[in-house]
Amino acid sequence: MRNSWKVAKWEIKRNLKNKTFLIGLFSSPVIIIGFMLISSLFGDSDSEEASSTRVLINDQLNIYENLENTVAERELDWEMELTDLTDSEIKDELENTEDTAYLIIDNNVIDEGVVSVYTSEEIDSFFINQVQLLKAPLQSLQMEQLGLSKEQLEVISRGIVFSEQSLDTGSASQEAEVANGDSDINSMERIVPGAFAGFIMLSIVFTGMAIFQSASQEKKDKIAEIILSSLTPADLMQGKIIGYFVLGIIQSIISIILVLPFLSWRFDLPIIEYLFVPELILLIGIAVLGFLLFAAIFVGIGATMEDISTAGNFQGMVMMLPFLPFIFIGPVFSDPNGLMAQIGTYIPFTSPGVLLLRLSILEEWPWIEIIISLAILVVSVWLFMKLAGKIFKVGILMYGKNATPSEIWKWIRA
Repeated sequence: MRNSWKVAKWEIKRNLKNKTFLIGLFSSPVIIIGFMLISSLFGDSDSEEASSTRVLINDQLNIYENLENTVAERELDWEMELTDLTDSEIKDELENTEDTAYLIIDNNVIDEGVVSVYTSEEIDSFFINQVQLLKAPLQSLQMEQLGLSKEQLEVISRGIVFSEQSLDTGSASQEAEVANGDSDINSMERIVPGAFAGFIMLSIVFTGMAIFQSASQEKKDKIAEIILSSLTPADLMQGKIIGYFVLGIIQSIISIILVLPFLSWRFDLPIIEYLFVPELILLIGIAVLGFLLFAAIFVGIGATMEDISTAGNFQGMVMMLPFLPFIFIGPVFSDPNGLMAQIGTYIPFTSPGVLLLRLSILEEWPWIEIIISLAILVVSVWLFMKLAGKIFKVGILMYGKNATPSEIWKWIRA
């Protein structure tokens, strides 16, 4: 293992001195930020005249001033107004305006902890997250109004619910209840760590693709024999995997340092608070297993190539393996517990991506499926490491042509 660490250190130092790698290290997050800025600029130009959200408050508890102060302190882009519109007038108002919301502050806040929220169809998608900031003054009002009996303490413990209401005529108002504001908040708590782990996996895998080129380049430069004169093929393969894993982590850290503050500013959300949750450990573990699986395949197949510029269809197909989870994006989004989502969870090549996507969407995690998937993934990593070792041992010293699938199969069986 000592020799593997030496190889890893050599790969890390060699790449960190490479101008191309360094440019890519910093240009990737800059490009991501640039695309976000461009999209936001186009979005702002389309909605320049309607950037503020108009919030109508039916205040029956004389708390409007406190709400207004809270909005001012949080610097929300709201235009607040007091109103006493009737139900029919609400419907007309919201249908004829864009980016408008109507909140009813009545005794339901004290008794049930529920604030009815009506919104126009074109409301800002982040409004329901922003409105959670009004919980503090409303809960203070609850505490003032209640005598703090046992039952009332239970009411306070439930907090304030902003219940989004439908204005459809011919049927009773239907609630899309955001219990304790937790529906959207919990959604963000799932999405943020899932996206974070997915980003780490992609960063490490994309960096790990360089293993493919590294093994091929050493064969092309005919230095493989010199390297293997002082260590075993297994040490060299393991060292490359460790080295490019560290390089991928470095790429992820640099990208996160640059992109995360921009995301927090752009979406006005406490991303750091949503990010560091216990589930993040499992999600990052899935991402690491995904890298180890693909890294084993890349380093093994890379050793079978005489020159990366002459890669055949077989090697090109191998390079596409990390993108297979994109096939399941549609089915997983439409039904995260459906058959296609489950199939994608159990296939080793798609398991990391599909599992991260499902766990970012589902409110309740299917732990049995997760355990089975992780077991399959761990066994697959071990198996492909063994197979890659056999392929690498023969392929790294083979010159003259790229190995065919039949030749690789013979090496595996040997």
